[in-house]
Amino acid sequence: MTRFDCFLAIPVLLLGVIFAGAVQAEGDRTTAIRPETGNVRESGKVKGMTVSCATWGWEWGTDEMVETMRELRGMGVNWITIHPYARIRGDGEVSNGYQEEGGAPAWLTRPIDEAHRLGLKILIKPHLAYWGSRFNWRGEIEFHTDAEWDRFFTTYGEWLAWLVDTCPEADAFVIGTELDKTVRFEKRWRAIIADVRRRTDRPITYAANWSDYAAVPFWDALDVIGIQWYFPVAEGIGMPAPEELRRSWAERIWEVTAFADSLGKKIVLTELGYNRSADAALQPWDYRSGGADAEEVQRRCLAAALDAVNESDSVVGAFLWKWFPGDQRGRNFILSTPTMREVISSHWLN
Repeated sequence: MTRFDCFLAIPVLLLGVIFAGAVQAEGDRTTAIRPETGNVRESGKVKGMTVSCATWGWEWGTDEMVETMRELRGMGVNWITIHPYARIRGDGEVSNGYQEEGGAPAWLTRPIDEAHRLGLKILIKPHLAYWGSRFNWRGEIEFHTDAEWDRFFTTYGEWLAWLVDTCPEADAFVIGTELDKTVRFEKRWRAIIADVRRRTDRPITYAANWSDYAAVPFWDALDVIGIQWYFPVAEGIGMPAPEELRRSWAERIWEVTAFADSLGKKIVLTELGYNRSADAALQPWDYRSGGADAEEVQRRCLAAALDAVNESDSVVGAFLWKWFPGDQRGRNFILSTPTMREVISSHWLN
């Protein structure tokens, strides 16, 4: 039985270490935090939501974040993801000012404590902030010289180590997100994984882009296969038929399950979302919104996705993209509309 299989056998808990309540360190003593009871239902699935931010993350330390997590719990969510940022430069340097300042920022530690009070689990999922650099997205991050690659892996590893040490009570960690052009450096990644293992006993995964999961050579060193699940589920733009969505999801899950079975692993959807867009079924990754019947396209796509996740024994769960604390709504991939709330609740509150 693998690390993740153990958690599959336990209601609500899947990626984290079992404990009746979260534990909050206070100086040299620890105090058990009594979790709130309520709408978190027993389930063998990860029912996760990524709570995003419009800044560098200070929102995660606010009272609005607490109320947002309570609201999500009422919809059946049992896991929360936050995605701390560090900046990536063209010369390979990864920088995060909080490392130099010392201490643990409240926007990282408070959401962990508050999630545990609510009976929720929390995943830390690092994102490299590529805007303002020469990269158009994370999948393009690569370098031209050995010195640049060395600088990248050294500073990235230091940042990841800082995150793990700063968030010891988090329930699971992602070691990297959509860094497609870096994974060929297998030894460097295995060294990073080994360092993370020395720092935490919590489950860890890597969030592979949907098109590149099979190119990751170090899945054996991780606890589950993580995929940013943006596979197309239709052959054209416009309203997808329910039968087409079901068939597409069945085909993709069969394909990925065959790969995962060959490695003796399960699958977690580290990101799953559909924009309110007429193109959402054909290009789920596209940030452009609008078009004919956009909300109904989004609704059908997410409903089919949650049906497929709920029915699959190989998929341990999903982290939806995305939600914002308080009154923030963002501009795309928004799940807080009445229509999308109903889709989530109808699939996860049972």
